[in-house]
Amino acid sequence: MSDITIIFLNIAVAVVLFVSNKLPVVVVAMAVGLSLWASGLLSLQDALSGYGDPAVMFIATLFVVSAALEKTGVTAWAGQLLIEKAGEDNRTRLLVLMMSLGALLTAIISLNGAIAALLPVVVVIAVRLKRNSSQLLMPLVFAAHAGSLLALTGSPVNVLVSEASRDAGFGGFSFFEFALVGVPLLVGTMAIIVLFGEKLLPFRNGASMPADFSRHAQTLIEQYGLSSGVFRLRVKASSPLAGMARDGVANLQAEHGLAFVAVQDGKTGMPLRREMIAEGDYLILKGDADAAARFAASAHLALREEADVGEGGNTLFNRSSGLAEVVIPPRSGLIGSTAFPGMVTESGDLIILSVLRAGVMLDAAKTELQAGDTLLLQGTWKALDERLSDPDVLVVNSPELVRRQAVPMGPGATQAVIILLAMVVLLATGIVPTAVAGMLAAGAVVLTGIMNVEHAYRAINWTTVIMVAAMMPLSTAMEKTGAAQLMAEYLVAVVGDYGPYALLGGLFVLTAVLGQLISNTATALIVIPIGVASAKVLGMSPEPVLMSTAVAAAASFLTPIATPTNLMVMGPGGYAFGDYWKLGLPLMIWFFVVATFYIPFIWSF
Repeated sequence: MSDITIIFLNIAVAVVLFVSNKLPVVVVAMAVGLSLWASGLLSLQDALSGYGDPAVMFIATLFVVSAALEKTGVTAWAGQLLIEKAGEDNRTRLLVLMMSLGALLTAIISLNGAIAALLPVVVVIAVRLKRNSSQLLMPLVFAAHAGSLLALTGSPVNVLVSEASRDAGFGGFSFFEFALVGVPLLVGTMAIIVLFGEKLLPFRNGASMPADFSRHAQTLIEQYGLSSGVFRLRVKASSPLAGMARDGVANLQAEHGLAFVAVQDGKTGMPLRREMIAEGDYLILKGDADAAARFAASAHLALREEADVGEGGNTLFNRSSGLAEVVIPPRSGLIGSTAFPGMVTESGDLIILSVLRAGVMLDAAKTELQAGDTLLLQGTWKALDERLSDPDVLVVNSPELVRRQAVPMGPGATQAVIILLAMVVLLATGIVPTAVAGMLAAGAVVLTGIMNVEHAYRAINWTTVIMVAAMMPLSTAMEKTGAAQLMAEYLVAVVGDYGPYALLGGLFVLTAVLGQLISNTATALIVIPIGVASAKVLGMSPEPVLMSTAVAAAASFLTPIATPTNLMVMGPGGYAFGDYWKLGLPLMIWFFVVATFYIPFIWSF
């Protein structure tokens, strides 16, 4: 059996396994590289070379940056701004703004990262505006496909074609050079969706729509009677409370008709761990506004601005701190222990604001906890994230999910945006290699405390990263064995007489067809060497061929298995397998026109 036959057999088996989905795509991709080594086509070093490729490292770092933007509430801010600007009744404006946001975010942090970040935002928009999620999610994803061609970071395929161009001796594509083709793709995509999307898409919702947490804090505050009369008072240097024992404050408030809730450290916002109160610490009190004002004047305390009107929401739920409900489950180690409003938990960084039993608030000074009791806890978002994994309590709603929806531009948002902009500047200017720019950004995310190392690992979509790394040696093998040259010659023989435009059209069809069945990244790794070899046979520049390949790889519209993002919205959008091609086909025709006839005007043959 010839080497070329072995290559084609590997590709055929890989495609069948990818389509059948009988094995995880990671296993299939890794098997491809190992089979090339086992058959003697590549050395072990070449077969595993993809795992150390700079492009793979760069792709991995993009997931970390994406997760940082979501974790800090940058995407939540974008979603709230989207609702505010679009309004409730203007479909066209909503679609245009939503697709623009999805496309721009994709250009910065890649397709998978952007859709993962925006999917919950768009679903919540559908819930709030009482629209079918099926009318919003597919347009978001398809516009993001077009947006992936706006910048180098938009897709792993962009990185691959840029590296291939550099390897061919023509220099890689610059960071924003992709926008020359991405902008017309996006404009045409948005026009098709706005004009025909409503008729081509079903009117459905996902089987289980998520809860809307936008008013979650207000709901909790109202349920627990904290919606008004909650004040946060800062201790001044002249206050007699400065230097007073923490435990002695509760009785002092009671004398003025105010209920003590908690004392917070002025520097950290966490429950006070020191025994003595100091200047800058905060007292959280509940009671009448006049009583709070009188007490503040007599004790030399300053009212925080947002608490002047006694709004519990601003005082207890904000960028730095939040609320969480927990239930005491059967057999919990907390059963029989005592709790009371204002009590600091054993960890020292959470405050018990209230205790409910069978829906009734318990106001006793001390309550012996029973199974089924509900506690309302307040603390910093970091403390809520870390402490509520305790098996002795059941969390009603994940603080992380609540924060991502309800706290736009939360803790670390400024740092995340600065890191993102710095990475974009490094990539756009080319001061450092792309992998270095990505690693610096991911490292900055960890060093600034936005995410720890463990969370950064979890943020990376290892399926995508390993699949890209494992499939890279296939391109090497195709070039070494002459398989790419053979396919190029055959393609040229079929379409070569019709000129370079026919070559672009033929490559587009090949790439697009494969891209509906297997990952567009895996498809690009197969087609790139074929395209470069074909360009050499015809004596033309590989640049238009490579850019056309990137466009064709992005045209994965016809099936839900074409890309992870297509599959990602299938459930929340209530889509069936056959829903995709109805809108996807006219979009694919537009991509074909751009890839075949527009690209040569920008990158000449």
